[in-house]
Amino acid sequence: MDKGRVLVVGASIAGPALAWWLTKYGYEVTVVERAPELRAGGYKIDIRGAAIDVVERMGLKDVLQGLETDMRFMSFVNGAGKRMVDVPADLFMGRGEADLEVMRGDLSRILYDETRDTVEYLFGETVTGLDVETGDVTFGQAAPRSFDLVFGADGLHSAVRELALGGSALDDLGHLVSIGTVPNHLELDRWELIYSVPGRTVNLYSTAGSADAKVLFLTATPEGLFDRHDRPGQLRILEDTFRGVGWDTDRLLDGIAQADDFYFDTVSQVRLDRYSRGRVALLGDAAYCPSFASGQGTSLALVGAYVLAGELSRSEPAAAFERYEQLMRPYVEQNLKLGRDNLGRMVSKSKLQSWFGAQMLRVLPRMPGNDALVAKVTKPIHDAARAIDLPRY
Repeated sequence: MDKGRVLVVGASIAGPALAWWLTKYGYEVTVVERAPELRAGGYKIDIRGAAIDVVERMGLKDVLQGLETDMRFMSFVNGAGKRMVDVPADLFMGRGEADLEVMRGDLSRILYDETRDTVEYLFGETVTGLDVETGDVTFGQAAPRSFDLVFGADGLHSAVRELALGGSALDDLGHLVSIGTVPNHLELDRWELIYSVPGRTVNLYSTAGSADAKVLFLTATPEGLFDRHDRPGQLRILEDTFRGVGWDTDRLLDGIAQADDFYFDTVSQVRLDRYSRGRVALLGDAAYCPSFASGQGTSLALVGAYVLAGELSRSEPAAAFERYEQLMRPYVEQNLKLGRDNLGRMVSKSKLQSWFGAQMLRVLPRMPGNDALVAKVTKPIHDAARAIDLPRY
């Protein structure tokens, strides 16, 4: 049954996942994406809890299991590169037995491949105008169109959110993060290294089947503003903040300066009083970004797409949007809190804090009753991942 024409803005995770479900329920879907092609980069991502149920219902769990990162260990290193402590990766990340970890680009490609034959994709396109009452949309290049519904899945700096709701939704958590692909000069094999000095953390890893490595720079926000579109200026901030701090940081700075998938932004959350207005609804990072520190952004996107499309399959849009928010809100709030709490542990405030954290990880696996201790430490992660009862649509 043809239920109407809808526009989805954003072709990363939330957008194609929503398109998958909407076509299943009989909608004619167009997806627009600012990038000229599907973006292949990104960090490793977790799929946990309720999101595992969603990918199972999509029939995608088996293929995703074949793309797991298969990370083995995480190590803290000192300025000379000596590994101070080695911790099993699943223990460090608080990963449950059923959880999956894949690369963002792999999940994005799978969702695109699953929808490309049934969904119209317009790459290199932007939304420039939007009437929330009529569904009339203007584009940067294409001719104007009218849609029955419009969905913003266009990330942290969502244009749809700005057009539909206005105001500022970003909650800056006081840190900057930069991510990119670099040569695997340490020949890491499914191994992750973390180097921490007060106020700054460097994270480097290589996953299964990857010839290169990913690096992440995380720091408390330095003084002054930066331009999101000024890559040279962003690289200068990294240089000023990390050059000369020890370990292999200087070589990694040289590497990320050449990265095709260079990313740089504030560590921020999106906090909204409402997820919809008129014919427009938001999902994923556009509606409730919990920040990368939560490890739950992808799971929120997958679950949000499932719930939003499912409610539309049952009700008229106004009622469906209201029910979508009612179901998602407690889940979102718990994961927003998780992101804020986790960030405080990712950047040390002193050498003592860095040393103490590494020592705790060293002794934890050997402590009496360690299973109970690990369960207590990881409980907030698992509770947040399961903080929603998924309906069956």
